[in-house]
Amino acid sequence: MPKTIMIVDDEEDIRTTVKTVLEKNGYTVVSAINGDECLEKLKTVKPDLILMDIMMPGTPVKEVVPKIKDVKVAYLSVVRTSEAEKEDLMKSSNIVDFIQKPFDINKLLERIKKIVGE
Repeated sequence: MPKTIMIVDDEEDIRTTVKTVLEKNGYTVVSAINGDECLEKLKTVKPDLILMDIMMPGTPVKEVVPKIKDVKVAYLSVVRTSEAEKEDLMKSSNIVDFIQKPFDINKLLERIKKIVGE
């Protein structure tokens, strides 16, 4: 049974690139353009992992994440964050990783495999 990954990012090129790579590696991929759409899709889809951009228009990510129950979340961030900010963002128990953009695709795949237990 393939693992399902949800990509939540307002940048279409990031969603498209990551989706293509993940699908080529056997994952089922669901995309959302912001936190609000993510929450809406979670009503019908139960991904194994959500890759979520930290900076997106709409509801702030720090308000979206507490509403996500029983799904692992890994942040994607192009913004350099201080250790204090990172610590604050990692407080939710379902936050499992913090991935800095731009990322190496192979390293991203390794981290995803580790997170979803493959």
